[in-house]
Amino acid sequence: MAVEAAKHENAKFLENLAYHSARWAGSPWAYLVAIGFTLIWLASGPFLQFSDNWQLIMKTASGTVTFIMVFLIQRSQNKDSLAMQIKLNEIIAALHGANNRMISIEDLSEGEIHSLQQDYQSLATHIHKDDEPSTHAVSVEEVIKSEEVSS
Repeated sequence: MAVEAAKHENAKFLENLAYHSARWAGSPWAYLVAIGFTLIWLASGPFLQFSDNWQLIMKTASGTVTFIMVFLIQRSQNKDSLAMQIKLNEIIAALHGANNRMISIEDLSEGEIHSLQQDYQSLATHIHKDDEPSTHAVSVEEVIKSEEVSS
């Protein structure tokens, strides 16, 4: 039990560290620090005779920051994407007449998603074929059945 609690505390600590790091990295202060570091580096160039070591300092610093930021941005994107999917799933589940197959669609294979996209493209074509705004609700299933019958 103590091991589980320690794992939970470590996970919470890392989550908080990533959260606060991402918030700080996107702040005006982080931008000012980056500008300040760059200006100091540029100003030191003449004193260090624009040496290889002088160049290496900026290359190393920018490479390290970029490496860390890639993971920080990906973590933030994953969390935001998951939250957005949950919100959309709730909306779909709450709407009467909504296609519940769309809940957790992100779990489908790429081929299944492309197939559904084609179905919805057929629906869009069906709706717009009269060049007049549609006032009649049509489902994807109705369009697919009508296409199968006419084939």
